[in-house]
Amino acid sequence: MATRDLARLGARVKAHRVQKYSARKDAAEAGGITKDTWQRIEDGRPARDGSYLGVERALGWAVGSCVVIAEGGEPVLVEAANGTTSALTPTPTGRLSAEVVRKAAYEAVRSTMPGAPISEADAFVAELV
Repeated sequence: MATRDLARLGARVKAHRVQKYSARKDAAEAGGITKDTWQRIEDGRPARDGSYLGVERALGWAVGSCVVIAEGGEPVLVEAANGTTSALTPTPTGRLSAEVVRKAAYEAVRSTMPGAPISEADAFVAELV
């Protein structure tokens, strides 16, 4: 994530953390990272990829949301904090819709293989969905 806007990511992480947790330590524990690492991310400094996964887990964001934010987008919520559900919530049958899976797959390809040709991304998504 070295070439992305880590300051933007840090500001968004802090804003969401303040809404969800009373202390940085609580958020870090929920994500399985140290409070110092959490602080590092909020400060806009680089961290290991696994640390970003911890932030996403603690804040209820879908995997890859930190990359999306650092690139100018918004996080995808797994569940909204007020008890309502987001697009990633399973249907009454317990399954995600094909459209939701397709979007998540494209985000995964975009964040893990940013230089991949669209044909490779399409093939991956088609196989997955």
